Amino acid sequence: MSATADMRDLARQLFTVAVNAADPACAVRRHFKFCPPAAPFAGGRYIVLAIGKAAPAMLRETLEHLRGPVTAFGVTHHENNQRVTGATIVTAGHPVPDKYGFDAAQQIIRLLDSADKNDRIIALISGGGSALIPAPIAPVTLADKRAVSQLLLDSGLDIVAMNMVRQQLSALKGGGLSRRAAPAPVTALILSDVIGDDLRAVASGPTVAPLGSRRDVEELLQTSEIYAALPATVQTLLQSTDHHKDFLATGNYLIGSNRQSLEAMLKAAPNQWHAAIASDRLIGDVTAAAASIITSASTLRTNNPTALIFGGETTVKVNGTGRGGRNQELALRIAMATRELPDGWVFLSGGTDGRDGPTDAAGGIVDKCSTARMRAAGVDPAALLYNNDSYAALAASGDLLITGATGTNVADVQVLLLP
Repeated sequence: MSATADMRDLARQLFTVAVNAADPACAVRRHFKFCPPAAPFAGGRYIVLAIGKAAPAMLRETLEHLRGPVTAFGVTHHENNQRVTGATIVTAGHPVPDKYGFDAAQQIIRLLDSADKNDRIIALISGGGSALIPAPIAPVTLADKRAVSQLLLDSGLDIVAMNMVRQQLSALKGGGLSRRAAPAPVTALILSDVIGDDLRAVASGPTVAPLGSRRDVEELLQTSEIYAALPATVQTLLQSTDHHKDFLATGNYLIGSNRQSLEAMLKAAPNQWHAAIASDRLIGDVTAAAASIITSASTLRTNNPTALIFGGETTVKVNGTGRGGRNQELALRIAMATRELPDGWVFLSGGTDGRDGPTDAAGGIVDKCSTARMRAAGVDPAALLYNNDSYAALAASGDLLITGATGTNVADVQVLLLP
């Protein structure tokens, strides 16, 4: 086996370590070891609501710790469908919401409306929840929310900005779940896919106060030049009085994050390698992120083999008609900058949920020969990049990172290996 093949294997191993470190069941188990769930009041029950890509695993583990009557409901994305004994699990579309998610949101609303002061609500929140529970506020419709979701995904806005928009259009986001649950107390366990772990932004914060006001959102969308493309109903709603006012205090607990996965990668690097977390905030435009990674290679490399670890969530401004995702495009950009890197390098960028954009890939893993393999396969990597068609480029060179749905989500991780 060649040195490059060995390094590609190491990059995959470190990615697997990152995913395993974000195991939702382990995170729930750790939490309940130190904070056992309080029992319902006399005559009450637990209402357990799991929302996000990690919903099945979080729900399964939570039910192991509850004693007494339980009503359990979860919604996750279609690719992560799992059965959970004692619970109802439904699936919905992601990243663009669909009618299955709308129906799931209505079921959650019915359960919240049925709660009384003797019940205890446990909310299990993980990344992806924004798309999975569309609950549009009139006059906004599901079709309008789908249109807004696509505009946001193509805009280049980061996840915090996108979720601030989503909160103002939803009856469940921006603390809507907690408000709806009153007077039943709510405890939320949150697996963060947001860099910096602002809980208001994870799944658009169903149990946390909103990120901003409708006026804030209107100004943001006008600045980003997509306001004019919004459906008229959305513009009307944003110009109305805020509905996010009174907020019921919720016990919100962060149980897993991107940083924890980066630290696990650091610990798992071979002893003979110099390993370092180069950045735990690789955010913003993917072009700038690629430049930052290349700069790190020149400034942080040592005489020993070096593993530079990154974490974050970049954005892509979509101008073309191709397929791909932020991790695939980042990998392709690094591959095309091979002359700026030392010989023998390997780079991996992947989403810990196993899905990058509207594709079946988690990301990409490239090396110094990737672009040569693309050209040998008859494709022009520069032309494909211009068309936002990173999937086709990486498929041609055999560099797609395909893992299937992982059942967790703590944003993206990257590793650059330098011999």
